[in-house]
Amino acid sequence: MTDTLRAALRARSNAHAPTVAGFEALTGHAWHQPTPARLAAGRAVSVVIPARNVAYCLAHVLDALAKQDTEGPVEMIVVDDASTDATADIAAAHPAVDILVRLPHPMGAAVARNLGTRLASADTVVYVDADMVLPPHVLADFAARAADNLVLVGFRHNVPFTPGSDGMAAVPAGNPQLAADHRVTWRPPVGTRLLYSGIVLDKPLEGRPLDHTRDFQDLGYGAWYYDWDLPRMVVTALLAAPRAAVLDVGGFDAEFGRIGWGMEDTHLGAALIASGCLVVPLRQAVGFHLDPPDAEQQWQRKLATWPATVAHYQRRLNEPVPIGRTEAFTTVADRLLAQAEVSTR
Repeated sequence: MTDTLRAALRARSNAHAPTVAGFEALTGHAWHQPTPARLAAGRAVSVVIPARNVAYCLAHVLDALAKQDTEGPVEMIVVDDASTDATADIAAAHPAVDILVRLPHPMGAAVARNLGTRLASADTVVYVDADMVLPPHVLADFAARAADNLVLVGFRHNVPFTPGSDGMAAVPAGNPQLAADHRVTWRPPVGTRLLYSGIVLDKPLEGRPLDHTRDFQDLGYGAWYYDWDLPRMVVTALLAAPRAAVLDVGGFDAEFGRIGWGMEDTHLGAALIASGCLVVPLRQAVGFHLDPPDAEQQWQRKLATWPATVAHYQRRLNEPVPIGRTEAFTTVADRLLAQAEVSTR
């Protein structure tokens, strides 16, 4: 009988210390330190940005990406998910954007990322949310460390919406803080069933998932840290993955977006881990996540659908490991792209 995805996760280690040590020995540079541009020389990345109604922040995001300090080639792909505001116009006018896809109707972030991945020319795809403003070293951080078996995880520092003089979200001064990410500093509710694991904590917890799992290494073989396992650490707000591996597992499962919010990146993470990838954090790769003006309302709408997407994820875990799906992925993506407007520079 074919192994299920759940069973395959229990068989996979996440012992990435030799990989980290090898990088440091080869380059003379610490894994978790911002990366000099020269270390990324000749190492291309394709940045894929799914975008829907993010006119309040997209220009800041693209400006920051245009200022990345890297000597490696950068391809910028924005997939507009049928926005009803000025998102597509902002992307079309920005000189950093190499490819703009405009979808004829909303298809969800999973489909948008899949189409961007299909069009990507680099071996490494960096997924960046359209509300993430990155420091100038981040693309070099990913490019210099990318490999065909590594999922590289960045982090986010949420900031509430504050309008600037132009009405767009203002970007805070200074650097985003690693500790602001809930995978780094975690204070779960007490006496409430946690939706992902189903556990109920009976006393307050000051959790440190990143530290306490030794940079996720102790989450191998299907291990858990309270409400966290290794696939859940794979968050596509800021993430790099080998394009060939993403295609081989079939990319993002669009069904999650049809059901509700979330879990498509967790499922992709599970599939990549089962296929042999290691999940390695980059503590220096932290971006400002610019909340929208209606952040609280959006969050409540998302949370209302999360139980359904978690249930779908649990069903997917009991299915065979998704491998050998590149041809099917390409067929679906090409059909959808034929319905979209694709502009290139």
